[in-house]
Amino acid sequence: MRALQKKGYSNLIFADRQELDLRDSKNVEMFFKQKSPDYVFLAAAKVGGIWSNNIYPAQFIYENIAIQTNIIHAAYRNGIKKLLFLGSSCIYPKLCPQPIKEAYLLSDTLEPTNEAYAVAKIAGIKMCQAYNRQYRTHYISVMPNNLYGPDDNFDLQTSHVLPALVRKFHLAKLAAAGDWQGIKKDEQVFGPIPQDVKTAIGLDPATSQPMDASAGQPSVILWGTGSPRREFLHVDDLAAACVFLMNHYDESQIINIGWGRDLTVRELAQIIAGAVGDASEIKWDSTKPDGTPRKLLDISRLKELGWQPKIELADGIRQVYRWYLDSAG
Repeated sequence: MRALQKKGYSNLIFADRQELDLRDSKNVEMFFKQKSPDYVFLAAAKVGGIWSNNIYPAQFIYENIAIQTNIIHAAYRNGIKKLLFLGSSCIYPKLCPQPIKEAYLLSDTLEPTNEAYAVAKIAGIKMCQAYNRQYRTHYISVMPNNLYGPDDNFDLQTSHVLPALVRKFHLAKLAAAGDWQGIKKDEQVFGPIPQDVKTAIGLDPATSQPMDASAGQPSVILWGTGSPRREFLHVDDLAAACVFLMNHYDESQIINIGWGRDLTVRELAQIIAGAVGDASEIKWDSTKPDGTPRKLLDISRLKELGWQPKIELADGIRQVYRWYLDSAG
């Protein structure tokens, strides 16, 4: 919405989940008939990190297939001019050649921890392509890589890696300063703090009260080895790319949207720690999964069309942390 408003678009139609349950086909159909949109950006989805994808695969495959099926079919039935479907880089095989080209879709097996989500997104891509072929619709599918930015999900049970790291380092910083009231306020704003995180920052998991000094200095415990390589794209860059493609792209073939450079999760942690200003010890829990070893998108097709990202990762992370502090009050 920020990107569209910046471009001068004012007739924007939207609804939050309390107003419109996208899993309900009748409600979606009624919404389309009442609002009569011309263009649709399909960004709604059930998303999460490794933990939630691994624990709730049935919810991830059911809810995502329901959401996208209802919207794509309602768009067709109500004659919209164009639809943009947001997929995900996890649609590509686990051990994919790098950087990942669009042609690698369905060339090998998926990463098991997020297979249900990936299969749902692949179904959405194929549905758009099938409607284009049979009904001559204009539905395009874009594949973004890991996203971050303001208004992200910082719940430590369901968030993605970058916002989870921002919050963990922030909590450790508060604990090192003895700001237990700040930690309590953070929990009220951003959700419960898991027991392992409480222990790491010096809180008693049962009472949420500070442990004595013998417990040692706060630390930050991160999943895996830190060796996987990831690419991160600011949501404002993604939004700008989506508006650009809605105006300048009309093919059924999927197209990647990414930053074009990657780094290890260990390097990411160091950048975030620096932005937050936390010097806590980082401990890596190698008993937890790393996920896909590397995910770097080939964005040459997007660049050839005339678009490329602008927001540098370190700048974007500092912006996110400022937003986080403002939101925490």
